[in-house]
Amino acid sequence: ANLFFFFKYIAFVEVCLRSSSFVKVLSLVKTRSSDMAEQDRSSTGSPEYIPEDGLSCEEFVLKHEGLTYNDFILLPGYIDFEANEVDLTTHLTRDIVLKAPFVSSPMDTVSEAAMATAMALMGGIGIIHSNMDADAQASEVRKVKKYEQGFILDPVVVGADCTVADILALKEKYGFSGFPVTDSGSIGGKLIGLVTSRDIDFVPHSERSRPITDFMTRDLVTAKAGCQLLDANQIMQESRKGKLPIVNESGDLVSLIARTDLKKNREFPLATKDAKKQLRVGAAIGTREADKERLSKLAAAGVDVVVLDSSQGNSIYQINMIKHIVETYPSIQIIAGNVVTARQACNLIEAGCHALRVGMGSGSICITQEVLAVGRPQGIAVYKVSEYARRHRVPIIADGGISSAGHIMKAMSLGASTVMMGGMLAGTNEAPGEYYFQDGVRLKKYRGMGSLTAMERRGGQQRYYSEEQTIKVAQGVSGAVQDRGSVLQLCPYLCQGLKQGCQDVGAKSLTELRTMMYEGSLRFQGRSASAKFEGGVHGLHSYEKRYF
Repeated sequence: ANLFFFFKYIAFVEVCLRSSSFVKVLSLVKTRSSDMAEQDRSSTGSPEYIPEDGLSCEEFVLKHEGLTYNDFILLPGYIDFEANEVDLTTHLTRDIVLKAPFVSSPMDTVSEAAMATAMALMGGIGIIHSNMDADAQASEVRKVKKYEQGFILDPVVVGADCTVADILALKEKYGFSGFPVTDSGSIGGKLIGLVTSRDIDFVPHSERSRPITDFMTRDLVTAKAGCQLLDANQIMQESRKGKLPIVNESGDLVSLIARTDLKKNREFPLATKDAKKQLRVGAAIGTREADKERLSKLAAAGVDVVVLDSSQGNSIYQINMIKHIVETYPSIQIIAGNVVTARQACNLIEAGCHALRVGMGSGSICITQEVLAVGRPQGIAVYKVSEYARRHRVPIIADGGISSAGHIMKAMSLGASTVMMGGMLAGTNEAPGEYYFQDGVRLKKYRGMGSLTAMERRGGQQRYYSEEQTIKVAQGVSGAVQDRGSVLQLCPYLCQGLKQGCQDVGAKSLTELRTMMYEGSLRFQGRSASAKFEGGVHGLHSYEKRYF
């Protein structure tokens, strides 16, 4: 009997195993056991289970329409280096490299020689605005190029017949007062003396018509042509002279070195210089026929890069100007724009530009989007254009919407190589204009190039294609910004903020930051209105907000 029941039990088990429902039950039990084991591993902190945080830039852009800087935050990464190790070297154009990703905007309340000089000394570059006549703009470029150099190959030279009044006029024009004197009044002539401010500072007004030979220094320390820059600097240091003329065997002036350059080299190690050790500088031009003459004067002054200044760069005028510059001045780099779409960028890249300026209507003083209903939110514009332009090795300048070091970090994380700033720099000492007080606050005027006051002059009209229009439609406003101190203090603060931002996300350079973004390892998180409130100063009765 026992044997009978045993064989019957075996038959029952065989039937159950063949049943599909029983197999499903076993599978369900096995899956449930696996899930419980996975939960156990996650609860114990095992590295086998790490939930994904945030989104890649591509995923974030697809999910969020109309993206701009305040709409997202970057998630932190892993830190294994110091903030000061972060390399901020980046490309302005294909051939021009900056040690700090900062560009001053070509606006008449932002960038003239003083601003361009300060920006170059801090590792960035300044773009001289075009809301002035061509000769004046070329003069501003020349001031920057003359500011700091190694061997000055084309110094301003005066002749023996030059008067004290002439020297004072040259000092007013160029901003310095040390001039070599030759028998011919030009480079290559026989050196006969050197005049500096110490020679003429106390000359009475009644004697300013006397020749400079009555006051100039004749006992000169010189160096021979062909000497190395380090050797020439050593001679100058030992002689304790302010200027060191370089002469050939016949005593003819070949070049000049200035002591102030040695001091500036120590104080500004990041300075943006060309192959001749001159500060780099850019200038804005339009796209009309008259701008070709302006361009020739800028080229003669030594401009390194030109910005084709237009609110909407995708035009036949700009394409033709790019082709003209490429053919006529191949050594000058071209920044085209402004653009906000890949299609706009495509046309300008095909024409031959070396960099693109991205932004339309996102500046603090710009009302293009409001008035014309044309433009694009800055964040998505930077990402879309840079994602296309990088395939052609064309760097992107994020122009507009920058009001903090955090915005610069976000622009870089979306693919920009540099940022162009207007309002951030308009209140500095180096910006054109005078300070004034209103309600106890020290202010400086700041206006958009599309404002009615700016368009009263030719440069503003041309940028917005409104030269021939009898009715002007303002695309910008005029206002005031608070005193920000000196660019020489502001830029180091911005650099340090950018370095610490890169450190927090785990990027050792701006190049690595962009690589992380395109690979998807740089993670983005959206921000609700409550999150933006939480991320700012809140819950205080009063506070003082100082950045540096």
